[in-house]
Amino acid sequence: MEKPADKKRVRIGDIRKQTSCCTPKGDTEQKPVFYQESSCCTPQSQKEPACSPCCGSAKKEPGAVASNFVPPVVQIVSTDWPLEDYLGQIRCRVSSYRNSYIVNPGLYAVGTPDKDSDVFVSANYKLSFDILRRSLRGINAWILVLDTKGINVWCAAGKRTFGTDELILRISEVHLDKVVSHRRVIVPQLGAPGIAAHLVVKKSGFRVYYGPVDARDIPAYISAGYKATDEMRTVRFTWLDRLVLTPMEINPVMKKFPLYALVVLIVFGIQPYGIIFRDALVDGWPFIFLGLISVLAGALLTPLLLPFVPFRAFAIKGWIIGMLSVFISLSLTEILGHGNTSLLLFTYLFFPLLSSYIALQFTGSTAFTGMSGVKKELRYALPVYKAAAAISFVLLLISRLGEWGIL
Repeated sequence: MEKPADKKRVRIGDIRKQTSCCTPKGDTEQKPVFYQESSCCTPQSQKEPACSPCCGSAKKEPGAVASNFVPPVVQIVSTDWPLEDYLGQIRCRVSSYRNSYIVNPGLYAVGTPDKDSDVFVSANYKLSFDILRRSLRGINAWILVLDTKGINVWCAAGKRTFGTDELILRISEVHLDKVVSHRRVIVPQLGAPGIAAHLVVKKSGFRVYYGPVDARDIPAYISAGYKATDEMRTVRFTWLDRLVLTPMEINPVMKKFPLYALVVLIVFGIQPYGIIFRDALVDGWPFIFLGLISVLAGALLTPLLLPFVPFRAFAIKGWIIGMLSVFISLSLTEILGHGNTSLLLFTYLFFPLLSSYIALQFTGSTAFTGMSGVKKELRYALPVYKAAAAISFVLLLISRLGEWGIL
């Protein structure tokens, strides 16, 4: 992200009274003052604007916005991504780095916006902000960033942090009515569940326009007179869109996988006379392998095949993929051998349901379901998981006791 022209970091959204030779005496009203970029009126510091004879000749009234003028407290951002932004995108896709990948709330400028330029609303999750500014290449615009606690637009709308009160607050704090002459803000369509447009216009005077789902459609949306086509309103959730989300489903599970592997080795290594490491490795590795297969089935294959797997419920989709994965793995490898019915029943019960549970976590990343659907599915799925876990434990215990000659 580029810094302001004077190369000094500024407090975003902190609109405060400016006093300078350009401010009329006796004007005590708190208004944002605008300076021409790269001119003798550009402040040398954020605390004390420069005073020079040219300010008098400029004859700009406080609060007036002209072409090529930006507030000194507004950060000018580029539409280009440097290498660090690409690396940041990767890091937030594959790790918990996304929890701290944020920008400060407030008002930002793209290009050289003026009083007639559009105002686009964004979450303060940096990836959401970056995608928006990149889509504004060649457009002079303002970006109003809400404090969504570092959460993307869609999820924040569901949590109401990308919401009506926050939007009204930011409009007031940045004195948006003095920055632009029009009274419209463009909100991403996926943020609509959190915004009550009638309350925004009632309390702030700004009318809410709902832009396209995909930020890449913004230029076409503007050219069409701020009207979105049916295609612009359609959520595209291609296999590639789903693929880039899978690392955040795989990584949390894989962090716990070493513990799972250790438990498996202990369970299969235990004998009436102690723990036999050879038995732990020989008898335990098939179940470590099946555990890994189940993770990939639930967190990778199910998201990729989502539109093609029957039924709407993610839990059922994950169970189907998990069952097929276990069946194919056992058919191709014969890793369990024959004769142990309890262990085979345990395998076909536990691992497909493990895939199902992992696949269910993907509901928070997809456009295939909503909050009510997720709650309904959890209400039915969680009791099944708990019952299956108890039955699986009993089957595994029966299997082990049979091998020890107790049953």
